[in-house]
Amino acid sequence: MQSGDGRAVSVNDGTAVVQFGCASAFHAFEDCLGFSVIALPDIRFQADEHLPVPMEELGRVLGGGVVPGSVTLVSGDPGIGKSTLLLQLAAMLCERDGARVLYVSGEESVQQVHMRARRLGIGAPGLYLASETSLEQIQAQIEELRPVVAVVDSVQAIHMEGLASSAGSVSQVRECASALVRQAKALNVAIFIVGHVTKAGSIAGPRVLEHVVDTVLYLEGERFHSYRLLRSVKNRFGSTDEVGVFEMREDGMVQVLNPSEVFLAERLGQATGSAIAVTMEGTRPILVEVQALVSPSNVAYPRRTGNGVDANRLLLLAAVLAKRAGLRLADQDVFVNVVGGLRVHEPAIDLAVATAMASGFYGRPLHEDLAVFGEVGLAGELRSVGQVERRLREAAKLGFGRVLMPRIRDDRALRKGGVQTIMVRTLVEAIDAALQQ
Repeated sequence: MQSGDGRAVSVNDGTAVVQFGCASAFHAFEDCLGFSVIALPDIRFQADEHLPVPMEELGRVLGGGVVPGSVTLVSGDPGIGKSTLLLQLAAMLCERDGARVLYVSGEESVQQVHMRARRLGIGAPGLYLASETSLEQIQAQIEELRPVVAVVDSVQAIHMEGLASSAGSVSQVRECASALVRQAKALNVAIFIVGHVTKAGSIAGPRVLEHVVDTVLYLEGERFHSYRLLRSVKNRFGSTDEVGVFEMREDGMVQVLNPSEVFLAERLGQATGSAIAVTMEGTRPILVEVQALVSPSNVAYPRRTGNGVDANRLLLLAAVLAKRAGLRLADQDVFVNVVGGLRVHEPAIDLAVATAMASGFYGRPLHEDLAVFGEVGLAGELRSVGQVERRLREAAKLGFGRVLMPRIRDDRALRKGGVQTIMVRTLVEAIDAALQQ
């Protein structure tokens, strides 16, 4: 039906849908609702919104720096270095133009945080510390101090006084995170939230915690290894394909600018059961050593143990090697390890795992200057993977003269790689080429 002021009004199940015929009527309705809309060309945008981060590895994962008003969730296993990394970031941001940063710890006292800061060599005058678990008090401190960045460690330790549930419950985590997001947008303050993980490795609490924040970062690594990988699984202001590599030392997190060289530093050249895989961590190529030990089993069911690779993928590769390549692994224990405590998820590591297992089974080493990558199919065929040119360049930069890889149709990437390529179509051909003396 038509209203007197030019509005087209339709009613469906008691809900009125209003269509305005003129701009004045629309603005009058907008004022009644209490919010405003703006045309896309009229939005003001500043290209230099990111606050620069001196640590290159961290800045890359964040998408170029810290965005004012953004909320970032940092998660990882206990003791992996989340608090250390964020405390270092807070100190770095304090050094730019006398900026103020607030670090709130709900699990430690200010004296404990100060002890860690002294160990890390941090003495930034613009870094303010607080030990608080009340969300209302934390928001009041942010409102009063107006820092450029605030760190809340952790969201499972704080609580909202209006809720009857205890800190760390689903309702508390959801409401506290939502309140911090609203305050960050209102005050244009970047907030970093530390989140715990479950035994399965996922972020503790409701999934809405990951939905309401702008960026989700995972800090990964083995507690008994010094290297850490910072991955971005969600980023509204940058790419999720980036990864940062750090080394945990006495003086804190130190960025590793050339991780491939570090991971291969202690490699034995003519060791059997060893292969160099060219993997991709986001957009960055990394060379890692894959070791395999194949030995006679003394149990009825031989073991298949993988460290740094997917256990189901290891079982698949062992079955393909036995069925398609003739390796008698039914009475052999197989142990596979990715050196450095890294976990490689992409299928391009398949060929390195398979050739390392073949090398360990036959007792013959691979060529010392050979790197490999490729996905292995169930029929024993090799399938191509992405980012071929970047993989070849990284291998050539580290002194590898040859690369064993699946056959590809487009050879333009091979001309720019700067390394000799050995292209094969099947796993049998790959093992023959890798073990050829």
